[in-house]
Amino acid sequence: MTQHTPLRRVPRHLRTALDLAARGVPVLPLRAGKVPFANCPACRDNACGGRPNMKSPGPCLCSRPCHGWAAATVNPAVANSPDWATVWRQAEAVAFCPGEAGVTVVDLDHAEAIDWARRTLPPTRTVPTTRGEHWIYRGTMPSANAVQPGVDIKSAMSYARWLGPGTGTMTTLPDTVRALIVRKPSPVRPVAVPVPAGGGECRHRTPAYLERGIAMAEQQITSAASGVHATVYRTFLAVLSTHGRCGCLTETHMARLFTAAQAKGESPRHCADAWSNARTALGM
Repeated sequence: MTQHTPLRRVPRHLRTALDLAARGVPVLPLRAGKVPFANCPACRDNACGGRPNMKSPGPCLCSRPCHGWAAATVNPAVANSPDWATVWRQAEAVAFCPGEAGVTVVDLDHAEAIDWARRTLPPTRTVPTTRGEHWIYRGTMPSANAVQPGVDIKSAMSYARWLGPGTGTMTTLPDTVRALIVRKPSPVRPVAVPVPAGGGECRHRTPAYLERGIAMAEQQITSAASGVHATVYRTFLAVLSTHGRCGCLTETHMARLFTAAQAKGESPRHCADAWSNARTALGM
C-alpha cells in the first residue's frame, strides 16, 4: 500500500493536486514563471523517446514529473510519490491538462479580450485569473496561441493553471471557438521559376508531389527521438528549399508542419523562429 505523507505535512499545492487527481483531473506542478519543471537528465531533449504518466504511456518509464503537460497524472499515488515530493515543495502553482480532462480553456489575458468574448462567445463556466479570465467549455480541440489579441486556446497537448472551479454552468465547446484556429489557405502565388524545357508543369505544383513532401516532413519530425529543435529546423529548411520558391506552399501546409513540431514539444514561438531562420538561410 502506498504510504502518504500525513495531511498536516502535505504542501498546499500537493493537497490541491491530490484532490483534483482523485476527481479525474490530470495534474502537474508548475515552477516559478508558471511553467513546468524541466526534464530530468535521462529525459532531456526527449532522449528517452516517450511521455510518462499519460493514459497511453510511451516507452519512457521515468517516474518524475518530466515532459511538461504530458506528465499530468490522475493517479494520486504518482502525484504523492517520493519522486514528486521535492518538486511539490518547490512548486509555485498547480496546473492541469485540459485536453486530457475533456475540456477547452479559452484564456483571456486582459479586459479587452474579455469584452471580445462576451460579445462573441456563448456563456460558460468562468474562472478569474491574475489579469483576465478562463472560459471553460466541455469538449477538446487543438491548442493555439494568439488566436485573437490576448486570447489563447488551451486544450489538447497543453496545460493551464488551476485557479479554482469557477462559476457558471459549463457548456459545450461551440463552433465559434473551433473556428478561431482555422485559417484560410493563402492563395498560390505565380510560379517564379521557368517551365521545364520541353513543356509540362513545374513539378513543385503537382499536388501529389507536394503532398508527399509535406507528409515525409511530418513523419521526419514525428520520428525524432532526440535533438528535436535541430530536426525541426532541418526539416523546415528542406521543405522550403524544395517547395518554397515557386509559390506552392500555403499556410495550411505550414500549419501541418508546425502541428507536428508542437506535438514533439516545440512551442509556437520556436516553430515561427525556425521557419523564419530557414527562410533567411535560403535568402527568401
